[in-house]
Amino acid sequence: MPSRRHFLTNSALTLAGFSVAPSCLLSSDKSIQFKISTCDWSIDKFSEIDAFGVAKEIGLDGLQVSLGSIDNNFWLRQKEVQANYINESKKTGVNISSLAIGELNSFPYKSDPRTEEWVWDSIDVAKNLDVSVILLAFFYAGDLRKDSIGKAEVVKRFKRVAPKAEKLGITLGIESYMTAEEHLDIMQQVGSPAIKVYYDFRNAADAGNDVFKELKLLGKDNICELHFKENGFLLGQGSLDWKRIGNALKEIGYEGDGWIQIEGARPPEMDIVKACQHNLKYLHQIFG
Repeated sequence: MPSRRHFLTNSALTLAGFSVAPSCLLSSDKSIQFKISTCDWSIDKFSEIDAFGVAKEIGLDGLQVSLGSIDNNFWLRQKEVQANYINESKKTGVNISSLAIGELNSFPYKSDPRTEEWVWDSIDVAKNLDVSVILLAFFYAGDLRKDSIGKAEVVKRFKRVAPKAEKLGITLGIESYMTAEEHLDIMQQVGSPAIKVYYDFRNAADAGNDVFKELKLLGKDNICELHFKENGFLLGQGSLDWKRIGNALKEIGYEGDGWIQIEGARPPEMDIVKACQHNLKYLHQIFG
């Protein structure tokens, strides 16, 4: 994992209207259809528009883009930058799959007053980019485990922003090391369908959680999107049983038109494009 600011660069951090053929992940008796994307930080293009070109070279359906950084004042809030991203998406044929705010790892949503504006504005950005999910990161300084005060403040802030997200059809996804029970507790307190879990199997396993029990507990309706990763390893060469995970997703009915994001899943010495192409091929084959 890199610096706190760029936590999502290598680790645990559609343009609807464009027609992109979804990728198929085959389970034992029924295909699970997902579109496959990657995160701009995972291909060393954090908050860079030329990430679309790399995603195209890999052969991906989409790209998860960062709202920006504290250094560029979260530049996707600018209409001109949004237009450039939309044009690049059209040019490359790579859809914008979802939006992410990784800087919340260094500037916690639970305590930094500036973050409320960033999250509020990100909803408008998502709407303009025609995407429906925003990843909110809760790691490092933003970690909510064993932090009842922090959780209570996050609930208050979610209650203020959730009505806007609901109105515009945007989901705010919590990605964290918390248990499924902790996520559900926050969601219940907020009381809004706009707040869901952004599930990352590697994060859950690293936190000591049973991903299979958690999937059943959460169910498909409480999960907005998925990260597939094996920090420092290619998919299939780490410790997670991805075939079993695929079957578990099928069992809870999480299938059809969702996005899978390939996050950090490569040995440090391996070429990024080749690693992502391996992971893409693996996702096509593993559930066969």
